[in-house]
Amino acid sequence: MRSAVPLLTMMALACAAGVMATSNAAEEGGTPETKGSDAAEPPTSVLDFKVKDIDGKEVKLGDKYKGKVLVIVNTASECGYTPQYTDLQAIYKKYHEQGLEVLAFPSNDFGGQEPGTESEIKYFCSTKYNVTFPLFAKMPVKGEEKSPLYGFITDEKANPKTGGEIKWNFTKFLVDRNGEIIARYESAVKPTDESVAKAIEKALAEKPATASS
Repeated sequence: MRSAVPLLTMMALACAAGVMATSNAAEEGGTPETKGSDAAEPPTSVLDFKVKDIDGKEVKLGDKYKGKVLVIVNTASECGYTPQYTDLQAIYKKYHEQGLEVLAFPSNDFGGQEPGTESEIKYFCSTKYNVTFPLFAKMPVKGEEKSPLYGFITDEKANPKTGGEIKWNFTKFLVDRNGEIIARYESAVKPTDESVAKAIEKALAEKPATASS
């Protein structure tokens, strides 16, 4: 009987440690929003995710960008496609007042071409390319370590038309006002390409489904 209490105490401590470890793991790399009161439902939109911006602040994409047209792009500072920052800034400036947001997610996954810290990336983008669109914290966008957001973006079941592993820096995804990914453009396609511009303009012309009462 004397050993029963210590044994129960050890079991309780082990259980608590397991819960804490699970909780900490869920916080890394961004997380999907909880849709239900009892359990988190599978995400159905990029707007269902929380991420950290370039300054380390948590951003709920659904709260900040609901009803917007988005261009989501994985970026790097030492890539042959890095000058596309100029094109991204150009479309942001042209269409921002109509409801376009460009969301840049730096990643060091391809050739180690984004080695800097968040502060270095922010300084580089603002001073060399005059970037004013939102920048986010570095994150993995491919492989087993990819962030939950990019896990969803590249999921071929969730997004059969645009899913699949990211092949290189500056892969661009166009998201409509309802949070649905409607187009994917590989690295070589400039953000200012006519096909991209037409798709952006078409998406901007459409009203979000939630707008109707």
